Amino acid sequence: MFENLTEKLRAIFDRLGGKGKLSEKDIDEALRTIRMALLEADVNLQVVKDFIAKVREKAVTAQVMESLTPAQQIIKIVNDELIVLLGPEHQKLQASPHPPSVVMLVGLQGSGKTTSTAKLALHIRKTGQSALLVAADTKRPAAIDQLEILGKQLNFPVYLERKEPNPVGICKRGLQQAAEKGISWVLLDTAGRLHVDEELMRELQEIKRETKPAEVLLVADAMTGQDAVKVAREFHSAMSLTGLILTKLDGDARGGAALSIRAVTGVPIKFVGVGEKPEALESFHGERMASRILGMGDVLTLIEKAQESFEQDKVKKLEEKFRTETFDLEDLVEQLRAVKKMGPLSQVMGMMPGFGKISRQIREEDSEKELKKIEAMILSMTPRERQHPEIIDGSRRKRIARGSGTNPTDVNQLLNQFQQMKQMMKQFKKMKGKISLPFMR
Repeated sequence: MFENLTEKLRAIFDRLGGKGKLSEKDIDEALRTIRMALLEADVNLQVVKDFIAKVREKAVTAQVMESLTPAQQIIKIVNDELIVLLGPEHQKLQASPHPPSVVMLVGLQGSGKTTSTAKLALHIRKTGQSALLVAADTKRPAAIDQLEILGKQLNFPVYLERKEPNPVGICKRGLQQAAEKGISWVLLDTAGRLHVDEELMRELQEIKRETKPAEVLLVADAMTGQDAVKVAREFHSAMSLTGLILTKLDGDARGGAALSIRAVTGVPIKFVGVGEKPEALESFHGERMASRILGMGDVLTLIEKAQESFEQDKVKKLEEKFRTETFDLEDLVEQLRAVKKMGPLSQVMGMMPGFGKISRQIREEDSEKELKKIEAMILSMTPRERQHPEIIDGSRRKRIARGSGTNPTDVNQLLNQFQQMKQMMKQFKKMKGKISLPFMR
């Protein structure tokens, strides 16, 4: 989402890096360019003015201007102010003192409320707790159907009453069922409208009074830019929001909503949706988002994704195979499957420092196609060939190619790449004594 902003900021910092000491004029020129970049990214005007004023106040000090690395000092100042803007501390879901804890999800139609309800349930399950989904959008029957389907797909109980028009009663009875079954969290998927209106707010306020939610989360579509900020302000005024879920942060919008919404409303962003899959919901960390915006990657989120995708017993087994140099093609296909679980390849690479620009050049369909091709070739081999690829001769290559719908050149390329990979492991082992990736610690 922040591609254009990231590229412009990096260009500004590169220009500053080409200078020695900076004059006040140099800093003002850079700040004018940063101001324009933020406005073009659809960041709220007042937010931009305040942001630039704070950065300038810190940047024109003698400590920065006389520094041997003034450009790096200014990058640090911009990074620090972005973190303040986005929220310096990660805000977790707040549980009620007496379970079940209720989370009320509110928002306009089309913001992704129903899918976010299911995604949030999956997030809760990962913490070892249970969740019940309540279909409280009685205005849109398709929302009830959608939530029921998502519940079945992800194995979550869904409370619904198709013929009951009153969502307040549905929510109360859903909460009662969760209490009887000892379920930890109740997620209320409430009704939306095409725009904010009094009838909607009255309905939501009554649900809030009767269920006393621990969290009232607004689901806002980041693709709508400053409209999302306006909607957040209106919902907060009526509902006293406790947090925000920004959806479609993987889209190609300019990103201004993400940078403005907390500053304008004072409500913390708790989660961001980064894709359509149920797993594509990330806890929001201001410092990590600031790092992504400045093109410095997001190693911590990458490690967390890897920890979720790689089972610990398999990680230990893999480490042992690296150490004993017994890593084979069967292990490779297993790792490829784990990488696919971490999300789209472009997103994974975008979290790696220095790979942001490359990640933007990757077409998802191409990366998926390549991974599937490699998997097909390995699965077309016999178990012995996977364990001992050195026995694969010309005739075996032809057979593997036929079985995987590829050609012998593709098979040859895979074998060569695997051989190079093993050589690199050998060299790394000599240098480090043992292989230990961050997510293996």
